[in-house]
Amino acid sequence: MSGISAESFLEPARKLGFRFWAGVPCSYLKPFINYIIDAKDLVYISSANEGDAVATASGAALAGQRAVVMMQNSGLGNAVSPLSSLNWVFRLPVLLIVTLRGDPEESDEPQHELMGQITSGLLDMLDIAWSWFPTREADVSGALIRATSHMDRTGLPFAFIMRKGAVRPHALRSHPGASQRAALDLENAAQADAARPSRRDVLEQVVAHTRVQDSIVIGSTGFNGRELFAIDDRPNHLYMVGSMGCAASLGLGLSLARPELHTVVCDGDGAALMRMGNLATVGAYAGQRFRHLLLDNGTHESTGGQATVSGNVRFTLAAQACGYGHTERYVGNGSIARFLGAAAGPGFMHIQTRPGVASDLPRPTLSPAGVKRRLMEHFGFNCAWRNAGA
Repeated sequence: MSGISAESFLEPARKLGFRFWAGVPCSYLKPFINYIIDAKDLVYISSANEGDAVATASGAALAGQRAVVMMQNSGLGNAVSPLSSLNWVFRLPVLLIVTLRGDPEESDEPQHELMGQITSGLLDMLDIAWSWFPTREADVSGALIRATSHMDRTGLPFAFIMRKGAVRPHALRSHPGASQRAALDLENAAQADAARPSRRDVLEQVVAHTRVQDSIVIGSTGFNGRELFAIDDRPNHLYMVGSMGCAASLGLGLSLARPELHTVVCDGDGAALMRMGNLATVGAYAGQRFRHLLLDNGTHESTGGQATVSGNVRFTLAAQACGYGHTERYVGNGSIARFLGAAAGPGFMHIQTRPGVASDLPRPTLSPAGVKRRLMEHFGFNCAWRNAGA
């Protein structure tokens, strides 16, 4: 089996004082996250977005602790502001582990292609020294010593760029995110996973109660979009890729441009947590035909099932406080049909779903640009860029 073990990197890092870890999950990072969650004397903060992870780790650095931030390279965009205006300005060093999705030497999803080409250049522009993540256990200690020496000397971050397969799988022995689970399920503590609907159950109801001719259904990044495609690939569907957390923002723009259509956003808890400020924007601007469904299974399921902190959030109260005209929680059969047909809006529904995904869940067969073109043609959205990239 290729790649190093999680232990062979994390234990030398621990000896050098790296005990504080923050980040947003990526499937490449699952072995590290599992190892850290199981470790009694390591701290893992599951951050809402990569910029928050950088800022949190920088706070630990300000307190004199060595800290690590883990992220997919797609999240570098979220982290540019703190890296350039916090870490660089205050000279607060954090160790970055950035996974290389869209590696030019590997086949990957289309949303990663551009960032894969520019990751190293973006780090250079941010004045962040970097090297490739070590792929031999014999090289780990030396790589870490060089990184810490650079950070101690300059006060600036240092990055390891991690390629696919750099770290072997590591099984989780404890409950995922156990340290965050104590306060979970504030709104419905007694509701067991088995009693909750599945993601497919919910999306089948959405499909059944939205019409092709006058509604746009947006499936957020990850399994929501793929499950929506698997149920029925309709021309009024849009499957988000990348741009995690932006489904509701995209839906808001669509709904404002075409207020006569019903816009239905099927969001995920990890995505919604990443950009919770957008609830206030939707609450202020969206119209009565905007519907926002939050499918909350408490995990980042598409990257390995790492826990989110969604159980600590009363989403319906947050949406209500942000100005949504109608908010409710899913309570069983008929809920979604009533919610989609409610007169008041914008509407928000929190739906606690059970984790789980079919092993053979397909991916959309149309390219993202093809999905865009089909939707625009279906509704007669004519513009110069309708056929671009398709």
